[in-house]
Amino acid sequence: MPSSLLIRGATVVNADRAERADVLCHDGRIVAVGADLGVSAGATVIDGGGQYLMPGGIDPHTHMQLPFMGTVTMDDFYSGTAAGLAGGTTTIIDFVIPDPKEPLMDAYRKWRGWAEKAASDYSFHVAVTWWDDSVHRDMGTLVREEGINSFKHFMAYKNAIMCDDETLVRSFRRALELGAMPTVHAENGELVFLLQQEMKALGITGPEGHPLSRPPAVEAEAAQRAIAIADVLGVPIYIVHVSCAEAAEAIARARARGQRVFGEVLAGHLTVDDSAYRNPDFATAAGHVMSPPYREKSHQEALWRGLQAGHLHATATDHCTFCAAQKAAGKDDFTRIPNGCGGVEERMMVIWDAGVNSGRLTPSEFVAIASANAAKLFNIYPRKGCITPEADADLVLWDPAATRTLSVKTQKSLGDFNVFEGRTVTGAPTTTISQGKVVYVDGDLRAERGAGRYVQRPAFSPQFDAMARWGKQHAPVAVQR
Repeated sequence: MPSSLLIRGATVVNADRAERADVLCHDGRIVAVGADLGVSAGATVIDGGGQYLMPGGIDPHTHMQLPFMGTVTMDDFYSGTAAGLAGGTTTIIDFVIPDPKEPLMDAYRKWRGWAEKAASDYSFHVAVTWWDDSVHRDMGTLVREEGINSFKHFMAYKNAIMCDDETLVRSFRRALELGAMPTVHAENGELVFLLQQEMKALGITGPEGHPLSRPPAVEAEAAQRAIAIADVLGVPIYIVHVSCAEAAEAIARARARGQRVFGEVLAGHLTVDDSAYRNPDFATAAGHVMSPPYREKSHQEALWRGLQAGHLHATATDHCTFCAAQKAAGKDDFTRIPNGCGGVEERMMVIWDAGVNSGRLTPSEFVAIASANAAKLFNIYPRKGCITPEADADLVLWDPAATRTLSVKTQKSLGDFNVFEGRTVTGAPTTTISQGKVVYVDGDLRAERGAGRYVQRPAFSPQFDAMARWGKQHAPVAVQR
């Protein structure tokens, strides 16, 4: 039966404003936002006094149930999305990653099947890991029939899923035709491979070899190359998990020239530094192995400045949980440690604590980078990322005074490690609402297996129209002789 829910007296925070208001939801949608709203008998009423009410978080970069490096992540689509709900995240955008030569549509159908157990709404980016005419065709099918409007390209992982420049060019151009956003994992795979071999030749086989083989310069080079290719082709580009000052500066320079380049930063890269890789305990050091790696602390300030200045746009987690036994596959060779860390539950709390409480961000700016910007970039705004009539009733009631100590002992994720272990944050969700239903309240997780919906994302977001107009006016013209 259709159900009504009223959140009364909270400060409603959107990316563009904050105001004291009631929010009325019915049958999974927001139907009214205003003062002193009435409600029918039998409706659920929640007192939001003294709290913020924000759009549910959108994590645009997760890897649930990912087969990688010979194993599969601990969190599947149910446990991972349930953990997200406990932290206020109501939508994820995960990744379909075809094996080399695997048809895109086959991989997509496989991931869709895995995701049917999700507890929250979900969508997908699809990775282009190889190229032929079938990939060109399947990209069109995915956009037109399945609501995919972004394609991922790994510039790292040589001899596995790394794209060469020819594949980047072909895929970027096809994405432009289809009105889809190319995204890139920016690391120079050739240099990473070379440096990995050099580290091992020097006898550096432990986790400390991981950041040494992936210095900031290899990320910056790949980011600059991807940006240049996108510039020549006239397509927008989204760079995932920007981790270093050099890559953030490459994005800022391109944007200063008017190029449509967008950057994503992870909660971990904003708050965790590379000292963890030199921890004498292998499990602790290996637990931090992800790519790009955590950086020296000075890079964190550069990333925060990028968020404040608007050069970086969205925050994510790259949630990809491998347990200690899985990480131990690289006990004697750091290149065999499965790459990945968790964070889907902690992201919003960590960024609020380090961002809003420090004065780096306003609550509205927090909503922008935690939810609204991702919704806009991937063309599901204002259905998602905004508290307005007709939007999905995906909401988080946030107590700015609540404290929580983050720990593997209390996390909802099935992983056995937490990169934020022992960090006490101020500001936390008290209630999470997904599709108009309370799914988390004061520590009580009420996630329902299979309740999540697949979210189709339309092609040709507004920026494509603007770029097409610009391109038409500046198209090459032959000289008449």
